[in-house]
Amino acid sequence: MQTNLADFIRNTPAGDEAEAILRACVHCGFCTATCPTYQLLGDELDGPRGRIYLIKQVLEGAPVTHKTQTHLDRCLTCRNCESTCPSGVQYGRLVDIGRSVVEQRVQRPLRERALRFVLKEALPRRWLFTPAYKAGQALRPLLSKGLQDKLRPAAKPGAWPARRHARTMLVLDGCVQPAMSPNINAATARVLDSLGVQLITAPRAGCCGALRHHLNDQDAALDDMRRNIDAWWPYVETAEAIVMTASGCGATVKEYGHLLAHDARYAGKAQRIAEMARDLCEILPAFEAELAALMRGRITERVVYHPPCTLQHGQQIRGRVEQVLRAVGVDVRLCADSHLCCGSAGTYSILQPALSLQLRDNKLAHLEACAPDVIVSANIGCISQLQSGTGVPVRHWIELIDAALTAPQT
Repeated sequence: MQTNLADFIRNTPAGDEAEAILRACVHCGFCTATCPTYQLLGDELDGPRGRIYLIKQVLEGAPVTHKTQTHLDRCLTCRNCESTCPSGVQYGRLVDIGRSVVEQRVQRPLRERALRFVLKEALPRRWLFTPAYKAGQALRPLLSKGLQDKLRPAAKPGAWPARRHARTMLVLDGCVQPAMSPNINAATARVLDSLGVQLITAPRAGCCGALRHHLNDQDAALDDMRRNIDAWWPYVETAEAIVMTASGCGATVKEYGHLLAHDARYAGKAQRIAEMARDLCEILPAFEAELAALMRGRITERVVYHPPCTLQHGQQIRGRVEQVLRAVGVDVRLCADSHLCCGSAGTYSILQPALSLQLRDNKLAHLEACAPDVIVSANIGCISQLQSGTGVPVRHWIELIDAALTAPQT
């Protein structure tokens, strides 16, 4: 694709990156076949190829309108198109650049600005979100059905292992996960403890930066990333890895090196942190034999797995969760169209509720067609989204293993 960038972005880091991505696109349209919003809406501008054209026009100096912003807002940033693209177009990075420029040129209505302000200021701050979430749970019967669905009771975390081990790994606490599903990290700690690995947290680490980054507050997102790097840095020489139990966070932390590449103080550290980040499903395959011996067929439920977009498309990791579960004796299954997004996509379910609900219901129809006893996933957003629309238990896959390991045997 030929480009002629406008002066405001030409020869800037963002402009150079965008130009390289645009030039890689060959207009083939393969991406439209796997784009969830294009499948729902049937509008070329609500598919990756159309959005690429819109971003190209914006970066070349064409007038920017609210219509342009709407089509970019509807993108889930699921990056399914990247998995499909034969030319390797890095669409996710391009849409971040395009959205940032459009956000500066088009003023949103006051209601939209207020909602986005609340989301980017409240969700990343655990000290603010956790009491607000608990208050919402206490008032749940008085709230709308939509809010009630989002405020399902969370499983109690149980005890964090007290044993020390020579092998240590860090874990990201995150921002919303400790309130919405505090058992995920505790379950991870218990499973790793049974394998001789101590899981530790860095007190000052918090939101990975994804929430603010995708809400176009990219300067604040970079500050979140720097804070995490500073919090983790004292452990870099002793910890084997930084374990990600939410694939959405993992996809972002693995991008720290790229996102902070132009920060002279943090570029090197950011790259080191990105290299240490590992999704939990990248850690446990090394322990499959030990886990299999411990499990001994303890899981008998029919399990259906929903692979998050941030894992299969963002991190390009496929098959690892299923591999671990099968190694410990679980007959895990994938549903039809497992490559498609469930509609969670960070704050998308709040900002684009109608599209999000359509995608959720489509996904649940496929998952429930497999008659599962339990649905498992690898990202808190997907877990919350799916649980809001079904009576089938939805859990993180590590909770399944932990429950089997800690259950009393008869």
